[in-house]
Amino acid sequence: MGKDLIPGWLKKWYLSVLAPGVRWFTSLRIHPNVFTSLSLAVSAASAVAFAAGSLVWGGILVLFSGTFDIVDGAVARASGRSSKFGALFDSSLDRYAEFFVLIGVLVYFIQQDYDVLLSVLVVGAALCGSFMVSYVRARAEGLGFECKVGWMQRPERIVLLGFGSIIHEYALMAVLVLIAILSNLTAIQRMVYIAEISRPAR
Repeated sequence: MGKDLIPGWLKKWYLSVLAPGVRWFTSLRIHPNVFTSLSLAVSAASAVAFAAGSLVWGGILVLFSGTFDIVDGAVARASGRSSKFGALFDSSLDRYAEFFVLIGVLVYFIQQDYDVLLSVLVVGAALCGSFMVSYVRARAEGLGFECKVGWMQRPERIVLLGFGSIIHEYALMAVLVLIAILSNLTAIQRMVYIAEISRPAR
């Protein structure tokens, strides 16, 4: 139900670009949680950049944080260090990372004299949707269902936020509105999907 906004071939291409680095990190026996922590640290730096008024650096750092987020999982699989705690640690820090970035963006818009109420509503809706997309998947998987469907998953949110920030503040606001709408629709989309596949056969 519903295709990803980022084409599968593009995701595979980016993973192939990162593959040599993943093999190198694996050979050095660097623990995957190091990259998870780096992703959070870079996200926090991105939030600081946004709050300081630098959209370009904020966007660049958002994209870097997303790269670290990809690398941690790839290193975990390549090194055989995948674990339930690692998955929990990664998912938890991802939520903090999104919170930091979006709060940084909110501070930026308020400092630029955007309407405070509108900024809070848009960022709040984007944050709520982002968290709900993750929550519905986690809850579904806890019930024994695989749930990776949806338009606005984490990779899409990172790419849109990163490039929207680099392009212009108006592009960033448009991206936030898009995330606010599509992330919440994705959460609903996932609930509908689980309702369909869990329906007893007649």
